[in-house]
Amino acid sequence: MEPGKELIRAVEIAQSVAAQSPLGVQATLASARLARTQGEVMALRRLLADLSSIMSSEDAAEGLESFRERRPGKFKGR
Repeated sequence: MEPGKELIRAVEIAQSVAAQSPLGVQATLASARLARTQGEVMALRRLLADLSSIMSSEDAAEGLESFRERRPGKFKGR
């Protein structure tokens, strides 16, 4: 990466994450925090437990529909 461009890249990554489903982002962050404090096994258990509710959410349906329609998703955190 070209020196001095780190902040620009960090903002691009943050914008990409912010455009995703809040439910998925929150679950991923919770899992990452758990991995730091209690290890990867506990983090994976937490993420797998959250997965069924995330996949049955309105946001999951919107994600599939927006992918199929080749448009950005409009997530509501539900």
